[in-house]
Amino acid sequence: MLENFGIKDIVDIILVAFFMYQAYLIMKRSGTSTIFNGVLAFIVLWILVSHVFQMRLLGAILDTMMNIGFFVLIILFQDDIRRFLMSLGSYRAFRVLQRLFTIKRSQSQESQYTPIVLACMNMAKSKTGALIVIEQDVRLNRYEQTGELINAEINTLLIENIFFKNSPLHDGAMIISSGRVKCAGCILPISQNQDIPKHFGLRHRAGLGISQETDAKVIIISEERGKISFAHSGNIRANISPEELQELLIEKYAKK
Repeated sequence: MLENFGIKDIVDIILVAFFMYQAYLIMKRSGTSTIFNGVLAFIVLWILVSHVFQMRLLGAILDTMMNIGFFVLIILFQDDIRRFLMSLGSYRAFRVLQRLFTIKRSQSQESQYTPIVLACMNMAKSKTGALIVIEQDVRLNRYEQTGELINAEINTLLIENIFFKNSPLHDGAMIISSGRVKCAGCILPISQNQDIPKHFGLRHRAGLGISQETDAKVIIISEERGKISFAHSGNIRANISPEELQELLIEKYAKK
């Protein structure tokens, strides 16, 4: 058996391990890692019964369950599968290839993000709740349709006015795309992660949820505590300073 073991087999094992690990990370962020561990344990049991010990009766039963289970898993983990494919498409190698066929934005990121940071700093001081989603490579069209179209240049006063407590759009999310405030009052998916700190409210769960679904960079400002949080790739950083926020926004590929 080992005599036929070659480079292709090594590559095969590495790829399987890579995809399994990435699937585990995504399910861990979404709070379904326990189910993933159960599925993995069942696969190990099936391999032992059917291929190692070659138990015919129990092996036949498990083989049938495996054939049906494939479609059951697709139904159970359809959201996680979508997140996995989005995560795969957002890796650096794919982003570089994508940018070879797209036009680079003329506006520098630093000048684009400065008015956003200033608005967040002012809203944090006044304890004005806000949820700002900045589009990256994954398009946010379906979430834009849930809000009101604005399509205006990024402006500090505009951002503050939209999230002013008496504004009809202050409860939803603002989406910034292609260097413009695209829309506001948008509805975002809520994260089901059970590890989120209890003091995080619906606004933080929505910010974390969209960061799990897409590669967007998300800014959350707490209305109760006046603190700035930043979410990206299913991770959230709380109580950051305006200077840290500026660095995270400019950073081309946020650390995962």
